[in-house]
Amino acid sequence: MNIFDIIGPVMVGPSSSHTAGAVRIGLISRRLFGKEIKEAKIFFSGSFLDTGKGHGTDKALLAGLLGMKVDDENIPKSFEIAKDKGVKFSFSGIDLGDVHPNTVKLVLSGDKDVKPLEIIASSIGGGRIQVNELDGIQVNFCGDYPTLIVHNVDKPGHVTEVTSLLAHENINLATMQLYRKSRTGGNAVMVIECDSEVPEHIISYLRYMSGILRVTYLSMED
Repeated sequence: MNIFDIIGPVMVGPSSSHTAGAVRIGLISRRLFGKEIKEAKIFFSGSFLDTGKGHGTDKALLAGLLGMKVDDENIPKSFEIAKDKGVKFSFSGIDLGDVHPNTVKLVLSGDKDVKPLEIIASSIGGGRIQVNELDGIQVNFCGDYPTLIVHNVDKPGHVTEVTSLLAHENINLATMQLYRKSRTGGNAVMVIECDSEVPEHIISYLRYMSGILRVTYLSMED
């Protein structure tokens, strides 16, 4: 058991799961989007939907999307800050099926030339989170490591190309997960958690590789 399961993180309360976890989901989603957020559509399910408002889950999640951390004293003012920044936001309920009770779906949009990002994530206790889906494809990572997410055409060679490129830069892999929608072609996703940050030139190079459809990077740097 992690110590945070017992005492929780240093945070603006009242709840590590409904408040701190919600802030982290918002912050991780902001970093995954990688662009300025112009609009956020937020869909709560389960306990988030039933009791979230009383715990300030809506304000907490929006605060994370604005770049605040779990101990930021401005979290309760996130609605006003978002409006001042011209960020549109909305909250709705949704049935996401058999998921963790503290789960939310986000649809993030930026400028017209930026592709929206759809994320489903859960707050699993003690301020910890788990990202479950990206753009409709199942994933599973916690947001505690620099994470490279590569959407690619499901053909032989792409995994080797990506891992070889990282090895050439002396980037050690903490974990690697592979996902695909079917066994017969289609699209696939690599989720690679790294022990160190991936340089920007590597990310840019990956985006122009043949067969790579989209590259999303989660940095741990502010």
